[in-house]
Amino acid sequence: MSTINVNPAHVESADSKPDSQHGYSANKDAYLLRLKRIEGQVRGIARMVEEDKYCIDILTQVSAVTKALHAVSLGLVEEHIGHCVVGAASESDPVVRAEQIDIKVKEAADAIGRLLR
Repeated sequence: MSTINVNPAHVESADSKPDSQHGYSANKDAYLLRLKRIEGQVRGIARMVEEDKYCIDILTQVSAVTKALHAVSLGLVEEHIGHCVVGAASESDPVVRAEQIDIKVKEAADAIGRLLR
């Protein structure tokens, strides 16, 4: 599966409210569609286990789900960088800007670290 394209049209400030739009908001329907597809794949894996299917066939499906989740994760990281980090960089106050950029970049680095574990 290909990654979800980033739509940089919507950029908000780094100090946005929790209820404001997130970087992925423009692609929310695509993310939900992909996650529902993944959910169906996981149900299929459970059904394979219930039906005592061959272990290698189950592992093949687990690998496909893992790759699909990684694609969603990478899309969200890309959205975070393109939206939240860029938003922080547009802050007018230089001190706040530097602080917000540091926070948003650390969030991205931490998320990437969790993905790599």
